[in-house]
Amino acid sequence: MQHRPLGRSGREISAIGLGTWQLGGNWGEVSEADARAVLSVSADAGVNLFDTADVYGDGRSEEIIGRFLAERPGHGITVATKMGRRGEQVPENYIPENFRTWTERSRANLGVDTLDLVQLHCPPSPVIEADATYDALDALVAEGSIAAYGVSVETCQQALDAIARPNVTNVQIILNPFRLKPLEEVLPAAAAAGVAVFARVPLASGLLSGTYTADTTFAEDDHRSFNRNGEAFDKGETFSGVDFGQGLAAAQELASALPDGVLLPAATLAWIATRPGVTSVIPGARNIAQATSNAQADTLIEGGFDIDAFDAAVQDVYDRRIRAAVHPHW
Repeated sequence: MQHRPLGRSGREISAIGLGTWQLGGNWGEVSEADARAVLSVSADAGVNLFDTADVYGDGRSEEIIGRFLAERPGHGITVATKMGRRGEQVPENYIPENFRTWTERSRANLGVDTLDLVQLHCPPSPVIEADATYDALDALVAEGSIAAYGVSVETCQQALDAIARPNVTNVQIILNPFRLKPLEEVLPAAAAAGVAVFARVPLASGLLSGTYTADTTFAEDDHRSFNRNGEAFDKGETFSGVDFGQGLAAAQELASALPDGVLLPAATLAWIATRPGVTSVIPGARNIAQATSNAQADTLIEGGFDIDAFDAAVQDVYDRRIRAAVHPHW
């Protein structure tokens, strides 16, 4: 597994990480046994970045990760968690007292004294722009509650604002063949500033898995059912904001551009991971098969197929099918 610097933190993280939203909630039920199996298969494959949040299952994802890692002394895994979505997302809630309360809860959930990396979880733009936000985060670093901090964002402008801050370790942003805008400014700015980039929602909530059809349905408690139009949170978090039918057609076209034996999800992860400025891709997994497939994308990063040819297909499909509906919004 290829490893890359986590910004200026001194840590090295795998090019393919693991997102653990699926292990907490909003994706249908996943048992703890299945969740631990996903973590185990990923770690054994060389994945050493687990991305979680205090709201994934209201802490369930953090707790499962904490119990899993406690049984693996010297595991070498960086846990990146997120905070800020347990209450109303208004600027007045992003204050030092709440930061401390949120991080203390995550420390307890994960069973650690110091959190490896804490990211503000898609806060409002005024929070990302405020000096006080970073003063409060710097104080937590000085106290030893957190080792480093970053920002997960919805828009490219938010990413650029965060990258401009000197002590930001990483930004996390949606990047996949249906969301190309970050390639234009965010990745070059992050690379120039020495800020790591985590590419989230890399498979567009499964649209780029190559397994969905027009007849695919999802459980009522799955965000792919209840948030298609942004009813619960930002629409861009579900299918990257792409219409389901349009996304299916685009995914099928991308799959047909691949050589025999190369599957769309692995190709997609490899393509994202090889974009200049991307540090790690963090696909989620609900089971062992998905976790194994995600980790195996690393073999394609090393040259298992013609990434340049796939990039040309991505750009073409995006321009014809996706750009007008997505590019202006995030």
